[in-house]
Order: sequence, then C-alpha cells, then structure tokens
Amino acid sequence: MEEMKNKATVEALYKALLGQGQMEMVTNMLASDLEWWFHGPPQCHHMMRVLTGEIEHNKGFRFEPRSVTAIGECVITEGWEGQAYWVHVWTVKNGLITQFREYFNTWLVVRDLRPPGWQSKHDNITLWQSQPRDLYSRSLPGLVLAI
Repeated sequence: MEEMKNKATVEALYKALLGQGQMEMVTNMLASDLEWWFHGPPQCHHMMRVLTGEIEHNKGFRFEPRSVTAIGECVITEGWEGQAYWVHVWTVKNGLITQFREYFNTWLVVRDLRPPGWQSKHDNITLWQSQPRDLYSRSLPGLVLAI
C-alpha cells in the first residue's frame, strides 16, 4: 500500500512539471533539505535546473517517464528524449520526497544487498534494471545501486 502511495506521489510530481504554473505544487512535494545526487555529463543537470526554477520544464529537456516502479520508499522512473537516456530514483517518506538521484546516460541496476535471512521478500537479488530498449547499441557506463 505504501509503495502505491509513493508511486502516486512521484507520478503527481511529473504531471505537475508538465502543467503550466504548477511549480508551487512541485515545491510542496519536496523536502526543504532535499538530498540530490547526479551521475552523468555535467551539462545534463536538467531535472535539478527544473526543480530549482532555473529553467521551466516545458522550455527545455522534457522528462516524461516511460516506466515508474516503486520499491519500498524508492520510486524509480526512466525515460528517453532523443538520444538521451535517464533514470531518476526518488525516496519518498510520509508523502514527501526527501532524496533525488539522477542518472543520465547510465545503465542502472538496483540490488537488495541485505544478508540472507533478513526479514525481507528480497534476499540479495536484482530488484530493477535499466531497460533502454532503443539504446542497446550504445556503450554507457553502468552503476549498481544498493538499497
């Protein structure tokens, strides 16, 4: 149930970003001390520029997720625009986004690395991996995100 709420929060964020004049709604979804982490070319900090108001979402790079997956407190979105592939990992706690990780032109694998026997339905397995269907011929750096 919590995963569904977290997923709905992130989907509402993207919907608000696509709408005109809804940045106040976006701001209310983000913790005031949002932790942000980026991996990719320096010129590609697109989402952070949108979240800080430096650029308007509908005036630059457009983030329209092609998949949204919730795993506990994490919500993973991915998408493509032109030749660019991106993955966002949002951490949602009590309906508020507290952490944002942006991976740009990077293959991502998310694994649960808790020791066997931990009270979890996931023991040291791959929980999610990039599916950049139209970019298989490209060579992109890969990262493993342990949660």
